[in-house]
Amino acid sequence: EVQLVESGGGLVQPGGSLRLSCAASGFTLSSYAMSWVRQAPGKGREWISGINTGGVGTSYADSVKGRFTISRDIAKNSLYLQMNSLKPEDTAVYYCAKYKFEAVTTVLSTLYLYDYWGQGTQVTVSS
Repeated sequence: EVQLVESGGGLVQPGGSLRLSCAASGFTLSSYAMSWVRQAPGKGREWISGINTGGVGTSYADSVKGRFTISRDIAKNSLYLQMNSLKPEDTAVYYCAKYKFEAVTTVLSTLYLYDYWGQGTQVTVSS
């Protein structure tokens, strides 16, 4: 059974940092592209970052480029999101998501292409 469990969210001041983790089970992380998606209060889900099957191809939404870094640890079957220079507008529930198909070299931001999602972790950026 595929499971994704996020952790690492919390309350942080503007300009601060957080590192989110996503523990994956039931599949091999190295075989699938993965992404982070967030949902702010009253808004739809927004794709923010992805990593391809090879692990070296990454992409970011303009809203987080230069501040967030996606990575993974194959040995731990885990995905990460390092978030720096956080802003109040980064406040959202953050989800990790597994791409539906194997061996993807180009990460796509189309949400319906992701078949499994975690339960989410809340990130609140406020002074």
